[in-house]
Amino acid sequence: MNRAFTYFLRGLVLTVPLVLTVAVCWIVFTRIDGWLGLPIPGVGFVVTIVAITIVGFVGSTFIWGQVERQMDDLLNRLPFVRLLYSSTKDLLNAFVGEKRRFDAPVLVALSADGAVRTFGFITQPSLELLGLPGDVAVYFPQSYNFAGQLVVVPRDRVTRLEAVSSDVLAFVVSGGVTDVPVART
Repeated sequence: MNRAFTYFLRGLVLTVPLVLTVAVCWIVFTRIDGWLGLPIPGVGFVVTIVAITIVGFVGSTFIWGQVERQMDDLLNRLPFVRLLYSSTKDLLNAFVGEKRRFDAPVLVALSADGAVRTFGFITQPSLELLGLPGDVAVYFPQSYNFAGQLVVVPRDRVTRLEAVSSDVLAFVVSGGVTDVPVART
């Protein structure tokens, strides 16, 4: 009986991630297809990817820079829209834009003796404009969650990690159960 339960648990570990991934992809595909009114599953997703890529190409031109500035100015005048637009834009830029902010993984000592530490990412290397010349802003993503905390810590409690940011982020978000990040060579 114990062996059957072990097989069941192993099957659960192998099945649930696959089923969950397929289900989420199916929902995304059918939802996009429904919005675009396309009868062939997945075509809407492909059309969306192509459209976003074309927008990215156009957005890389000189002319688009002027249009983007005007659009930013317009959207930043509207109170609720400004908060939503600028926060979303800054967050996306932090991960995939030209102004990436999650590219400096660090280990932060939470106690004076360094016995308690946590992983994070420096998002602002200097807080002098806030009157905090010796501090940095460190973002701590939460495990199994799409959230985190921004904490201001003394610079001397932060140790730069020689690791790939995406590996450290995956390690933290998984609660430390993914492979330990490999140092850069």
